[in-house]
Amino acid sequence: MSEIRNLNPECIWRNFDALTQVPRPSGHLEKVQQFLLDFAARVGVEAFKDAAGNIVMRKPASPGMENRKGIILQGHMDMVPQKTKESTHNFETDPIETYIDGDWVRAKGTTLGADNGMGVAAIMAVMEDKTLVHGPVEGLFTADEETGMYGANDLPADELNGDILLNLDSETWGKFVIGSAGGIDITATLAYKEVATDKEDAAVKVVIKGLKGGHSGLEIHEGRGNANKLMARFVREAIAEYGARLATWHGGNMRNAIPFECEVVLTLPKENVEALKEDVEEWCKLFNHEYRTIEENIQFFAEDVATPENETPEEIQDNLLDAIYGCHNGVLRMIPVFPTVVETSSNLAIIDIEGGHAYFKLLARSANESMRDYIAKTLESTFSMAGMKVEFSGAYGGWDPNTDSEILHLLEKNYLELFGEEAIEQVDHAGLECSVILEKYPHLDVVSLGPTLRSPHTTIECCSISTVAPFWELLKKTMATVPVKE
Repeated sequence: MSEIRNLNPECIWRNFDALTQVPRPSGHLEKVQQFLLDFAARVGVEAFKDAAGNIVMRKPASPGMENRKGIILQGHMDMVPQKTKESTHNFETDPIETYIDGDWVRAKGTTLGADNGMGVAAIMAVMEDKTLVHGPVEGLFTADEETGMYGANDLPADELNGDILLNLDSETWGKFVIGSAGGIDITATLAYKEVATDKEDAAVKVVIKGLKGGHSGLEIHEGRGNANKLMARFVREAIAEYGARLATWHGGNMRNAIPFECEVVLTLPKENVEALKEDVEEWCKLFNHEYRTIEENIQFFAEDVATPENETPEEIQDNLLDAIYGCHNGVLRMIPVFPTVVETSSNLAIIDIEGGHAYFKLLARSANESMRDYIAKTLESTFSMAGMKVEFSGAYGGWDPNTDSEILHLLEKNYLELFGEEAIEQVDHAGLECSVILEKYPHLDVVSLGPTLRSPHTTIECCSISTVAPFWELLKKTMATVPVKE
């Protein structure tokens, strides 16, 4: 039995622990969908799966609360499947292994899935607890949020009955999110014909690892190293100084995560191999110096590998490298009226070059629709100049802040009464499903909240134990004091 089951509040941690035993990577949700339906049947609440793959639960008001506004508690059931190179974990079959580290719950070699498993577990706790005081409550568990908000985008417009939406997918306790960025996926591809490698050449694999990575919205402002961008700096020098040629490139694996590892295979004259390896050591020192206080232990090394039969043509290689160098990565602009909040950014998330195919994937975000279009067109121009085909997909709008929100003011009042301090209103650079749901249900009064998480979308993701109990207390008090429906 997992040790996290006995943490406080037991109702949330027990449900979260049960959730960690159910595989639920984005795109593979059959098991968790059935898990939630079985749970609802067991605790005696109405539940169904809709046409978009979302799970909806409904619990009637407690006695005397029938005239209150209906609350929709919402979270997404999928998780980002990231693991360390050493991990043998299979996200489609294996449970997440959790452990306690001081005030933090972590996972062994994988993402924890607290994003958004803690929100899902809290909704489950509400649905099963027959002692709670509340008006009509709906639980909305959306599908495939991490890969494109597909469940929210395809949510039927006549499915929900509530008046208030509490999104439980925020990641800093004590801050109520009232707005978030929109985003768009950019995919750049190029097909080319490989050329034969010089039979006299040797080959080395160059690897960068040990970077923190992180959430490409919430942590983009921290200036963490992007493995693809760092690798490009070395590869350019290897080509210019050692006659190297690019055979393969593999960096990053999630569109919404800062890439923390990258490896390339280079061919080069045998007599230049040792000099290149010595240069790698110098670049390792340089990267660690440049990112001191941000990154902790960047590893950068080269090792001999078998010489591949084919490599990238020189002109294509140079064009692709120019595109990697030239594409914007990181923060572009802060919000003028909220100068501490990122407005627009992009993340060069995935690069795969091998076998005559080049594939780049980026997620651009902005709280401003015109700036979202600007950064998207900037990236399109960069890749088009390299001869690549550029496609846009998965666009979603931003969520405009509403500082006059009735539910926001209630949450702030209850927070002050419970904890003796004022909560903070915040606009997030992360993409939240609130904006998509509001397009279908514009009458909803919306706030997002949750316990504290750190480094979601990475293998060092963790959840602060001490923030879960106050989160639960606030949720219970708010449901009990929700306004009367006019």
